[in-house]
Amino acid sequence: MASSSALSLCSSLASRCRVSHNPQAYHHPSSSSSSSSSVVSFSPPSRAGAAPLPSLIRLAPSRPSPLSFPPRSSSESDAPVIEFAPEPAEPAEPVEPEPAPAAPGPSDAPKREEVFAVVMIGSRQYIVFPGRYIYTQRLKDANVDDKIILNKVLLVGTRTSTYIGKPVVPNAAVHAVVEEQGLNPKVIVFKYKKKKNYRRNIGHRQPNTRIRITGITGYQDSPAVTLDS
Repeated sequence: MASSSALSLCSSLASRCRVSHNPQAYHHPSSSSSSSSSVVSFSPPSRAGAAPLPSLIRLAPSRPSPLSFPPRSSSESDAPVIEFAPEPAEPAEPVEPEPAPAAPGPSDAPKREEVFAVVMIGSRQYIVFPGRYIYTQRLKDANVDDKIILNKVLLVGTRTSTYIGKPVVPNAAVHAVVEEQGLNPKVIVFKYKKKKNYRRNIGHRQPNTRIRITGITGYQDSPAVTLDS
């Protein structure tokens, strides 16, 4: 019985329902004037004792999707982007390396005659070579940087000849320069006498002179003894 009455009510409502698209039919104060809404009007039921139905039912306008984005205005249009290209670097001028000074080879150096001499200084004999230095006993009257000449040359030797003095080589001389006036290493002198309680501990440093040989000259005029090669 209840289901038949519900079916009759729905059929009567469908026959009397009318959809209206008039925007002025129903106006809500919160809505804008430009928005339109769909209004459904119903005629009152003809049956007695039926519940009154609303005459107007407003359908809510469709809302934009929350994921939709508003259209960009003209001010937000794509502005031209100015890109500055880096200026090409100017190629560096090739720098020509300066030629290194050529090192003097063994063939370019002037050949020095290999010579040595035996010279007497005081009571001792020394073998000297040009460019080398020796330590001798103290030369009293010589100061540093003084140039001296040694005349007691007993022998001069070269690669092919030998000049022997009798007792010295005539006109031969050894040139040198004084570099330093110093002392030899210390020597300990210890004296002891048994059963006498006598002990002496003495240190001594002998003074010396360092000289550098600069050259040997004057031996060419003397008679030479040629060595058989």
